[in-house]
Amino acid sequence: MKVLVIWRLLTVGGVNAGWRNRAIHFKKHGIHTEFLYTTDHGGLHIMQDVAPVYLTKDDEIIINIIKKNSYDAIIVVDTGAAFKWIQKAKYKGPVIVEARTPELIKLQPHLTKFRRIQPKSIIVPSEYQRRLVSILSDGIPINVIYNGIDTSFFRVLSIGEIDEEELPVLPNNKKIIGWIGRVDKRKNWPMLLDIAKKIKEERNDIEIWLIGGAQSVQREEFALKREEEQLTDIVKWFPVIPYQKMPSVYAKIRQSGGCTLATTKTESFGNTFIESMVCGVPVVASKLMPMTELVIQEKTGLLYKERSVIDAVKQIYRILDDPELHQKMSEAANDHVRDHFSIQQVGDQYIELLKNIVVNSNENTNELSAL
Repeated sequence: MKVLVIWRLLTVGGVNAGWRNRAIHFKKHGIHTEFLYTTDHGGLHIMQDVAPVYLTKDDEIIINIIKKNSYDAIIVVDTGAAFKWIQKAKYKGPVIVEARTPELIKLQPHLTKFRRIQPKSIIVPSEYQRRLVSILSDGIPINVIYNGIDTSFFRVLSIGEIDEEELPVLPNNKKIIGWIGRVDKRKNWPMLLDIAKKIKEERNDIEIWLIGGAQSVQREEFALKREEEQLTDIVKWFPVIPYQKMPSVYAKIRQSGGCTLATTKTESFGNTFIESMVCGVPVVASKLMPMTELVIQEKTGLLYKERSVIDAVKQIYRILDDPELHQKMSEAANDHVRDHFSIQQVGDQYIELLKNIVVNSNENTNELSAL
């Protein structure tokens, strides 16, 4: 089986991390995956070693790619323009939609104009996202399939497996808070700086690692604000850390007795949460869906009151100041992800749905041909 995944954004983020894992798993089951992106935001290194990647905005080139490759299915991720290309290519196979954007106003353009193409399913990564999509879609089945993680790659590393000399370098006698993602409004970096400011006022044994943001629109605004607030000593920024190095980063956070922190306002899933947990790092996040679907309160992490800097800091201290609690959460977090989010489990769910859609589509095509 051969499938094409179309998405506008070649980013370093959860959607592509999820698809990287899926493509590797698909290959083991005889499914060849190809990717088509229209704009590059620094994510090529995540995808190019696992599958063919097309990067173009040219309508004719895209239409020709669809025409010449005889895909068994096309999966469209939040890209309304794709239906124009599929229609012009006269593609007759099944089309599946993935709805990943967690904001209704931004999701709407991608789910309202299918150009007479009838998607067979809308796949979403959480129950929260299902609720969002159900407002916009009518009559198309919605399937919840969580993002999966390669638990042979993301795992608890031993001390000997950690490259101590590689950035970021673990400082002596400091506990690390990891904040991973784009530097933008939705990820809510201003709240991160407010948290850092409060922690700096109260203690000197904590360092915050911000991982990512090299291509973010607000990176200069963030950098300026970090300087103005005199937080460069507590908030260390690493704009580019290769995806392949992230298990080592999580290992250092765990080794320090630290945690990861999410200040995000909304997510459709939250890949960094499951990456962190399977590497044995507890998560502190806002008490909102879908975070509440992923992080088990008091077991794999702690949830704070929405937008409350004071409560977020309180929950961080609870984990960092209680080594026994940290150890229990570390073990429970790893078990939780291995039991519920391994690529073997959720990847198999995706394969089963994909095969059913392709088989049913072929049967319908054969029936029409026989008439």
